[in-house]
Amino acid sequence: MAAKEEGADVHAPNTYRKAEDFYLKAKSSYRRKYFNKAKEYAMASKSLSEQAEYQSKRKKALEGNAE
Repeated sequence: MAAKEEGADVHAPNTYRKAEDFYLKAKSSYRRKYFNKAKEYAMASKSLSEQAEYQSKRKKALEGNAE
């Protein structure tokens, strides 16, 4: 949610999309009771969404300095 609020879906779409994909895989694995896989996917999703948030903040800051 923090990555989306930061505009990562616009400023870091590839990383954001990968994070979203891992999140959906985690939910699916959890529903199927594959808890170890769900945990792996959730951790990957968290890491990628943090990267996307950072990339978005960085890109916004660089664009702000260019003006």
